[in-house]
Amino acid sequence: MNYTKKRWIILVASCFINLCIGSLYAWSVLAGPMAEYLSQLNGVKLTARDLSIVFVIANAVGPITMIGGGKINDTLGPKLVVLIGGLMFGGGMFLSGFANSVGFLIFSYSLLLGLGLGMVYGATISTSIKFFPDKRGLVGGLTTATFGISSVIIPPIAAAIMSATGPTTAFKIIGVVFAVIVCGSAFFIEKCPADFIPDGWTPPALKGNAKAPVNMDWKGMLKTPIFYVMIVLLTCGAFAALMFIPLASPIAQKMIGMSAAAATAAVSVLALFNVLGRVLAGTISDKIGRINTLRLACIFSIIALILMYISGEGSVVTFYIAICLIGICFGAFMGVFPGFTADQFGPKNNSVNYGIMFIGFAVAGTIGPIILNYIYNVSGSYQNAFLFAMLFSVLGLVLTFVYRALRKNAT
Repeated sequence: MNYTKKRWIILVASCFINLCIGSLYAWSVLAGPMAEYLSQLNGVKLTARDLSIVFVIANAVGPITMIGGGKINDTLGPKLVVLIGGLMFGGGMFLSGFANSVGFLIFSYSLLLGLGLGMVYGATISTSIKFFPDKRGLVGGLTTATFGISSVIIPPIAAAIMSATGPTTAFKIIGVVFAVIVCGSAFFIEKCPADFIPDGWTPPALKGNAKAPVNMDWKGMLKTPIFYVMIVLLTCGAFAALMFIPLASPIAQKMIGMSAAAATAAVSVLALFNVLGRVLAGTISDKIGRINTLRLACIFSIIALILMYISGEGSVVTFYIAICLIGICFGAFMGVFPGFTADQFGPKNNSVNYGIMFIGFAVAGTIGPIILNYIYNVSGSYQNAFLFAMLFSVLGLVLTFVYRALRKNAT
């Protein structure tokens, strides 16, 4: 079988799948109508900010199934993992249409959907990376970009369905459609042969005196100091965006004074630049190196957070520049890290290894919104939260130099 040609079909299928599961990031738009529905149902006033815990938990549980599903993926192949994960994801979305409380949403959306997302996301990205050893940055960017662009495509579709049928029916319809697409696309995905080399490409290990790639398992990875630098770097790089994204629409309305429609448009712009950052940074990292790309992302993140800190009522231009930069920087980390992990620890066990590395993302997605809510409750303002996030970006910048020093000492 000519996998050099078939790998492109596998990549396209993976992108379709990630387009569906990336709807997780549409939560900031979906949360408002659902909060209103639950408020009317139970006679208790709920806001989108009250439902942010649903998004926080959904982000936090992903690595659990990324690691468990990654082991199955590395041994039996990705098809089974995507099928099971797709049923969980679509089923969680569908069951969310029956939610009558925040607790029910935590079960259906946070746990069932979130765990399913972890299985599918890990399998599609790791499989694509293995099939494209010659284009890891680009492919990592493409597969994560389709995940990110979902938050641009899904919100207007969901809004149209909600306006016609209500939020509960929208969840049900979207859940069924996503389950069909994800599970159907799973049949086009295959396990990458261990000895696969694309036609016309020579592995670096076969050129001159280049070292052969080291394929570490998760135990070996955890013994290296570079792993801990990388996972904290991922946490720092993702922190600002994951603090901001779940509440992007309410922040735009309360801090800048935007209308609900204008805030929704801002969320779409943020998502578009998130997607742009994934593809652009992934491609650039193939040329200038992963760590150099991440260093640039940290620098631009610091600039973005300064702009967010000084933004206030009516600061629309400053706000838009800031969210564009936040989107690009977040996209850079999401697009670069799958290939970065495979480069560092080898592609053989990348499903499990990247699943463990993704814990850094989950930590950022868990503590970010919590800190934002805490600072807002204490001060009545969002500004200080961006100042706090800036410290994470500065730490990330420092860690890029620590990584370089450790790599230099290892050679």
